[in-house]
Amino acid sequence: MKPTRRTVLIAGAAAALLPAAPALAAARPKSAARPKAAATAPYASYWYPDSLPSGSPGAGITWRSLKSWSADGDPDLAFNAASVPLAARFTPTPANTTARSGRARIQSLVSFGPTSGNPSQGSATADYYAPTHWSYLDELVFWGGSSGEGLILAPNAPVVDAAHRHGVPVLGNIFLPPTAYGGQLQWTRDLVQKDSSGRYPLAAQLVAVAAAYGFDGWFVNAETGGGNTALGTAMLAFVTELKALAASEGQRVTWYDAMTVNGTVSWQGALNSQNQAFFQAADDMFVDFRWSASTLASSGTRAGQLGRSRYELWAGVDVESGGSGTSVNWDAIVPANRAHITSIGFYRPEWTRNHLPDGQRAPGDFHAADDRFWTGRSLDPARPDPSDPWRAPAVSVADRSTVSSMPFASVFNTGHGLRWYEDGAVTSDTAWNHLGLQDRLPSRQWIVRTTGQRPAVSFDFADAWRGGSSVLVAGEPDRPTVLDLYATRLPIGAGTVVELTHRTDAGRVNVELAVATAEPGSAGATPPYTYLPVEPDSTWRTSTVRLTGLSGTVHALGVRLTAPDGGLVRWRLGGLAVRDTVAAPAAPADLRITAASGGDLRFAWGTAHGPVRHYELHRLLPDGTRRFLGGTCQCAYFVSGLQPAPGETAARFELRSVGELYNASTPVTVTHPW
Repeated sequence: MKPTRRTVLIAGAAAALLPAAPALAAARPKSAARPKAAATAPYASYWYPDSLPSGSPGAGITWRSLKSWSADGDPDLAFNAASVPLAARFTPTPANTTARSGRARIQSLVSFGPTSGNPSQGSATADYYAPTHWSYLDELVFWGGSSGEGLILAPNAPVVDAAHRHGVPVLGNIFLPPTAYGGQLQWTRDLVQKDSSGRYPLAAQLVAVAAAYGFDGWFVNAETGGGNTALGTAMLAFVTELKALAASEGQRVTWYDAMTVNGTVSWQGALNSQNQAFFQAADDMFVDFRWSASTLASSGTRAGQLGRSRYELWAGVDVESGGSGTSVNWDAIVPANRAHITSIGFYRPEWTRNHLPDGQRAPGDFHAADDRFWTGRSLDPARPDPSDPWRAPAVSVADRSTVSSMPFASVFNTGHGLRWYEDGAVTSDTAWNHLGLQDRLPSRQWIVRTTGQRPAVSFDFADAWRGGSSVLVAGEPDRPTVLDLYATRLPIGAGTVVELTHRTDAGRVNVELAVATAEPGSAGATPPYTYLPVEPDSTWRTSTVRLTGLSGTVHALGVRLTAPDGGLVRWRLGGLAVRDTVAAPAAPADLRITAASGGDLRFAWGTAHGPVRHYELHRLLPDGTRRFLGGTCQCAYFVSGLQPAPGETAARFELRSVGELYNASTPVTVTHPW
């Protein structure tokens, strides 16, 4: 697997944004003693197993030994530890007749940023890989590592939090590079070293890191050549112990088809006698790109003979350079008319972002390419195009959902944007990204059911109710049009209501909420919707719809749009919520500034009691306005580049907890003297 140079993202978290609306009266901020520590920007963590390279690291690179890591001594752990638990998933009736459940699964190896200098909590750019088609994904690998920076990567918290909301486990990456790319066999020996008791201390460290950081295990990719049978034997024992320790913590281990049992690196492109022992020691295996139809068929057969599922084999599909234009022998992996052979392992699907011209990567262009990649040329999972040479995941793999408890809400925030919105108003025109703020997004982007002209549906970044994006329906629908939004398992109680926040930008539109209390009768069929009227409006409006006459469980939610006058229609959905009651989240505790360097500050606070979706930090300016500094799911945040306002002797800050319904707690406050 050839490593490539990853795009360098803008480092650091987003700092001061434009003023927001005037603040409500709040308690007098407490004063913070001036911290003595310097406030450095937190970055995603990376290590060598033990010994470090000779010489000195390059600018912005820190060489660290995993063997000497401890949670107590990790200064950035509070910024990097994920907080969202892995959500349970369910599989609704498939959206089309070709997608199957319980067969092929999908793994993605994604580089979200460079090994070093990868911001812990987002950055001030919308140019970021923000995946939204989580419903087809089963495992995400935080790909990266290089001989000059570090070989073992822990995923940063925003990636893990977004994936976990959608039920997708995330693995850290162990990359022992080929010698042609600076790999040293000593690093492999370091990884598999034993202690005096015959145990593998680095295996225990890896499991401890994943537990402390809140991710789900490790992808082991040993590609440094020059080994022998003794090293292969040691690696097998190491992986065996790693899996045993990982399993006790609910973690997973994936093995990459590179090193063989005799310690040499020889990519097999199959499950065979050269790597079978490693497959048996791990939870699953990524089969190198050298596979053929016959080797995958024999691999699936061999897996069954070992008492393992053939779908624990990820057949590697390299899409780094070609994306959805890559030529793939799909019938060798997911044949259309018979049982799937293996699962799919995508290498670098962030092509959907990277192929766009540098400096011209608008979020809308990225999402258009990403929709093409995951749902195919039709851009509709319910009606795949059989002539499309790219067999998109939605064609073969049944989607999943995590929307199974209340309260549930979404403002269709994709985790990046050109601006920041609150209650429909622009409170910052600074671009940003932070995947931890991403919502649970529609699992079937975008199913449109109509007998007439199909309007276009997309995430749109020109306007939003909250966050950075909304759903835009645009076109000339000449028949009633139903947009499927969420597959759900939400119980209906006496007080259950659905709230839609929406706006009509052009044309006249009749809006109805679509609610199904049962599954469709067959794959590809329309859910048995009941349609409930919603009052339209030309400004942002939140409509509360009671589920009168309905009982049981909500299985699907959507909207039906009818344009009685015909012509151009532009309708925007900014929010959706399903609830029985509304409870305000508890306020966070003990807001404090732990480090300061001029206008760079590190904040920390205590976890709020009860459920909290995320926290939002604002600055209170002398003229009474509030400036949004950022949001995070963690209990720590870094801001940079703050400047005193005219006449200001101390900066004032307030922090709020935000609940699942996007309602905020009372603020806690702190000041910092300039």
